[in-house]
Amino acid sequence: MAYKCEICGKRPVSGNSYSHSHKATKRIFKPNLQKQKVVLNDAVQSVYVCTGCIRSGKAQRPVK
Repeated sequence: MAYKCEICGKRPVSGNSYSHSHKATKRIFKPNLQKQKVVLNDAVQSVYVCTGCIRSGKAQRPVK
């Protein structure tokens, strides 16, 4: 699985983790991905979407 949101394309980004002495070490910031059934291209698919897309309504849930 590529760690990427299928709706907005959000993926991991790199940055620094700072200790108490302000010494920087590299780290990865990952998006909060959830597996959900959403409507993509007029078909119901089970994909990984970020919680930002779920909350904003970009990830359309299928109607029962």
